[in-house]
Amino acid sequence: MIDTVVIATDGSESVTRAVRVALDLAERFDAGVHALYVVDTGEVESSPDDLRDELRDALESQGEDALDAVRDHADRELVTAVREGRPAAEITEYAREQDADVVATGTRGRHGENRFLIGSVAERVVRSCPVPVLTVRQLENGA
Repeated sequence: MIDTVVIATDGSESVTRAVRVALDLAERFDAGVHALYVVDTGEVESSPDDLRDELRDALESQGEDALDAVRDHADRELVTAVREGRPAAEITEYAREQDADVVATGTRGRHGENRFLIGSVAERVVRSCPVPVLTVRQLENGA
């Protein structure tokens, strides 16, 4: 039985299919839905000191836009949250806090091919999350 689905979004185009699949899963089980965006502190901390606040604000704004996109696809109420930290760790912690039954995420985020150099967030979530993780890849045609 699935009672709670957490959708981890980074606002990238590639997460759109993951959102649709996760919302379909939640509908089939009449599950509650949480959508989560994580402001990556590593990205903020690696920026020049005089730009950090501006970058943090921009990433928070991007997060709100990403959550709005999830809301636009949903035909049900959902809980949204913006957290700050290391994305994989925050997604895992949020899933624990919400007693989630499944976490859904895309497989390629905003950093595209760089994931081979730094490791993908989805892979880290799969390795660390105590609940099943549904990874959904974007199809070649962008759907």
